[in-house]
Amino acid sequence: MTSTDTTMPPTALAPSVRWVLASLSLSMLLSSLGTSSANVALPALADAFGASFQAVQWVVLAYLLAITTLIVSVGRLGDIVGRRRLLIAGVALFTTASVVCGLTPSFALLIAARAVQGIGAAIMMALTMAFVGEAVPKARTGSAMGLLGTMSAVGTALGPSLGGALIAGPGWRAIFLVNVPLGLVALFLARRHLPADRKTEGRQRPRFDVPGTLLLAFSLGAYALAMTLGRGSFGVLNVVLLLAAALGLGLFLLVETKVASPLVRLSMFRDPALSVGLSTNVLVSTVMMATLVVGPFYLSRGLGLDAATVGLVMSVGPVISAFGGVVAGRIVDRLGARSVVTAGLVAMVAGCAALALLPDLLGVAGYIAAIAMLTPGYQLFQAANNTAVMADVGSDRRGVVSGLLNLSRNLGLVTGASVMGAVFALAVAASDIAKAAPEAVAGGMRVTFVVAGVLTVIALAIAAGSRVLGGASMGSRNAS
Repeated sequence: MTSTDTTMPPTALAPSVRWVLASLSLSMLLSSLGTSSANVALPALADAFGASFQAVQWVVLAYLLAITTLIVSVGRLGDIVGRRRLLIAGVALFTTASVVCGLTPSFALLIAARAVQGIGAAIMMALTMAFVGEAVPKARTGSAMGLLGTMSAVGTALGPSLGGALIAGPGWRAIFLVNVPLGLVALFLARRHLPADRKTEGRQRPRFDVPGTLLLAFSLGAYALAMTLGRGSFGVLNVVLLLAAALGLGLFLLVETKVASPLVRLSMFRDPALSVGLSTNVLVSTVMMATLVVGPFYLSRGLGLDAATVGLVMSVGPVISAFGGVVAGRIVDRLGARSVVTAGLVAMVAGCAALALLPDLLGVAGYIAAIAMLTPGYQLFQAANNTAVMADVGSDRRGVVSGLLNLSRNLGLVTGASVMGAVFALAVAASDIAKAAPEAVAGGMRVTFVVAGVLTVIALAIAAGSRVLGGASMGSRNAS
């Protein structure tokens, strides 16, 4: 099936698009839930295993590192060996690792199982968007991307509340074991309804780029550790890791120009649709991470809210995302990706400005109003940008392009946690933010979202400077 096959009517596709989307949505939900639910279990895990706070952080970090380092590679592997086959294996791997996480008697085994669970999640995240181009009619691509965005948001929003309820009831093991029945349903749907992999008769299957995979994984792992260790305060280790990441990236680029079947064809980045989509995705994700890093401090220290109220206010963004993703996708299908990318970024600029100004004027109501402006803009951008980047990608490259999209988002989140946290800390100008005066915290909030607004304006300028988001010239990536 080529990329033009997506113009076929839904009745010509077997199995039905509805069941395909159900399978992909559940896979996306599981990978998102695996991140958000584990965060709330860290105190319980520290008590259960007698581990330090720094040690239990690896329960989350092992999962995120596995996703970040491997998501491009598993996307490419799906292009080579077959996306259906690999996605089924990913769901099975995630589900099996969830069983081990929930039953393990050892903290070391828990960390190892979380890394394996992250590999399964990387496969699911990389291949769900790739399957949209394979099985969904082109006229419904935006709606499908919006649905996947909704399921990701549902997992993010549901994770903390579900995790808290499970810890209070059955205990921390239930946080991992709850994935098992969901994983079995996802496995059943994938085996029954995902379209069969294309045959490779008459041509030789490309070889998998092992050296490129190892170098890229090393570079991304070093960068992610540099951005997460020390919580934004850079020391010697952080600098060494950044230098290692830069060296690894240089070697990766060199290898990719030499091998016959590279992991990432560097010529792909000459396509403005891809390069613009990835760069704006990094910037926008960096901005969105600022709300998660700075928001809790401002609400608790700047506005004096208790923990329960902070949690309630922080849930507003994910709830809006959960309800707005499908709507955003339908808007993309109706108006086109290029115009919706621009509209989404404009709304995000307005949301950043509102976060810098309204909370000081209106308190909690101002914060909620600003989030209600920022989040729909982000949903519009995500649905439109994903649709634009994945449009007309050749069938043999859908997995790797989907992996690059997910990677750009993850890198933005990792960078945002460090950089925007550092901006906030510098703006507060206090040795301990937890003890800073409310006025200082409010000032840090203003500065942080002024910077976030500038980053979003840069993303808007990049998008506006491209003439390909609406579809012109996108076919050039097939020729590359």
